[in-house]
Amino acid sequence: MGEGWQLMKIRGIPLRIHPSWFVILLVATAAFQQHYSSALKGGAIGEAGIWALGLGTAVLLFVSVLLHELGHSLVAISQGVKVRSITLFLLGGVASVERECSTAIGALLVAAAGPAVSLGLGISLLASTHAASHLAPWLGAMVAELGTLNMVLALFNLLPGLPLDGGLIVKALVWQASGSRRRGIEVANGCGRFLSYLAMGLGTVLLLRGGGVGGAWLILLGWFGLGAVRNQQQLLLLQNALNTVQVKEASRRRFRVLEADQTLRDVSRMRLGEPSPVGAADWLLVCERGRWRGVIDDAALQEIPVQRWDSDRVADHLQPLSSLPSIPESAPLWQAVQLLETDQTSRLLVLSPAGLPSGTLERPDLGEAVLQKLGLKLPAPLLEAARRQNIYPLGLALPQVVRSMVASGETASAADPGR
Repeated sequence: MGEGWQLMKIRGIPLRIHPSWFVILLVATAAFQQHYSSALKGGAIGEAGIWALGLGTAVLLFVSVLLHELGHSLVAISQGVKVRSITLFLLGGVASVERECSTAIGALLVAAAGPAVSLGLGISLLASTHAASHLAPWLGAMVAELGTLNMVLALFNLLPGLPLDGGLIVKALVWQASGSRRRGIEVANGCGRFLSYLAMGLGTVLLLRGGGVGGAWLILLGWFGLGAVRNQQQLLLLQNALNTVQVKEASRRRFRVLEADQTLRDVSRMRLGEPSPVGAADWLLVCERGRWRGVIDDAALQEIPVQRWDSDRVADHLQPLSSLPSIPESAPLWQAVQLLETDQTSRLLVLSPAGLPSGTLERPDLGEAVLQKLGLKLPAPLLEAARRQNIYPLGLALPQVVRSMVASGETASAADPGR
């Protein structure tokens, strides 16, 4: 789902409207118009007034959905979680957060906040129906309709399966009881899958019996739910890959080796003889009598006059190997993602158990290893494009996934990568 158009900011949270929202706005307006035509029999407001009332009810219903999502968002902010945006779309609204809460209790509070807002709105509106009816019959009808819909919104969202709030509540409760966020997701995923198939089955029965829009809506909700369950399952597999695949399984060798007694002219010839690099040029590591001495970069060629290239040795312009960002080859991939993003570097030096260079690791290599663990093999052109830009293939949002894993304690250590 795209982000849509930004309308405004509420407490610093961008409010967006997805193009599909206008479809459901029209459908809801027509449905409310039919309802009020039957309930009010035209009354004193006429046919145009009935249509205006239908449109007003549809808009206010989505204001209720917005308040529901704001309930989630404001509690998430109180738990230290950044909210990127709230988007209204075909199936209602969704709040996009930077990461999940780091505790089960925090996740429970965020999940429960939305239904609590809807319940509060529903009870308040239903309680004021009588007073509104005294002011005008059409106003009483609208208030009663909105109150009922908010109650339905709250109770529907409390169904115990992902991606509904009830599923998030189940996940948080299982997480709190078992100490495992993963276990919470698995249980909530199972509930969500059952509810999705149930909705699609009931929708099919309704369609066969002439249920029309109601049946199609249930099938759409079930299909959307199955998609969300699949996304959660893929996220679990992705986290497992980041925890269990070690750096050595993803590393390549993007460095070349020079001897300390070689000259800068040799460095220049080596650079000129290299094929056009894909991404950044290979590192130049330096040895002397079988021992690693350091690293030399191209700055020496730029700073030293050409006349001195034949006399200046590589050893005269060394930097220590410790100047390169490095990682043990036994470390899990999530640690590599963290280092790549924390140091804002394009490459890591991979070290053997003895602390010696054994390879390098870049974002495309890391992403390819993760995708292979998931059973996906990317075409060579896609990998080459990722290497040219030094990005994760297919736009994998690995930094966000790792931040969420670290915050919720779902990361394995280098000493125990298979936990």
